Amino acid sequence: MEYPDSLLSLRGIRKSYGMGEAQLEVLHGIDMEIAKGEFVGIVGASGSGKTTLMNILGCLDRLTEGAYLLDGTDVSHLNDDQLSTVRNRSIGFVFQSFNLIAQQTVLENVELPLFYNHTPRRKRHARCEELLEAVGLSHRLTHYPTQLSGGECQRVAIARALVNAPALLLTDEPTGNLDSKNGEEVLKLFHELHEQGRTIIMVTHNPEIAESLPRVVELMDGCMQGDTAKGHELSDRLSEEMAAQ
Repeated sequence: MEYPDSLLSLRGIRKSYGMGEAQLEVLHGIDMEIAKGEFVGIVGASGSGKTTLMNILGCLDRLTEGAYLLDGTDVSHLNDDQLSTVRNRSIGFVFQSFNLIAQQTVLENVELPLFYNHTPRRKRHARCEELLEAVGLSHRLTHYPTQLSGGECQRVAIARALVNAPALLLTDEPTGNLDSKNGEEVLKLFHELHEQGRTIIMVTHNPEIAESLPRVVELMDGCMQGDTAKGHELSDRLSEEMAAQ
């Protein structure tokens, strides 16, 4: 079946590690379609395959079998240079640990992807200043990450992820290192980005965050266990699983 509005299509995705009889299959035939403009959460207990799936979606790891179409292009068999180009131009990443460069200012951190694209300095600065204003950090351009709060660092990371206007925004536990207040503010920012038409995939173990998302995909033992919208039963089950760990 073809999905004309699909941004991301996974078809029979399998991922194994090791060789021969020592192979361990982590993902078992994942099929999924995500349309442009969707906000999708990926949840599951530890060992469910969330990180492996996220690495494949971000072109950071290669699948073993199946096909991965991103914005109509099959990226499954691209070489390393081509995958690097896809990551730089089409995918924005936001990680739990921020991954900012301590020796660079806020502005320099955000403009780094544009630097690798050989964007002229004046255009880089204008684009980054615009994004930093959008995330409420126009007063922090010359500050360094060590001078910022955790919430501010994550906002810098979000601005950096958006700087190339990527088709897909991947976020991995983006509130995991934040207190509740900063976590709520960052989550609110993601919902605002979604309302602006951004396509966002968020890995989370937090049942409250999962419940706030329009669509949630649940993994269990490397298989898709559920794909639902506003799944309150899912949230309750996740709460029980997290409490048991």
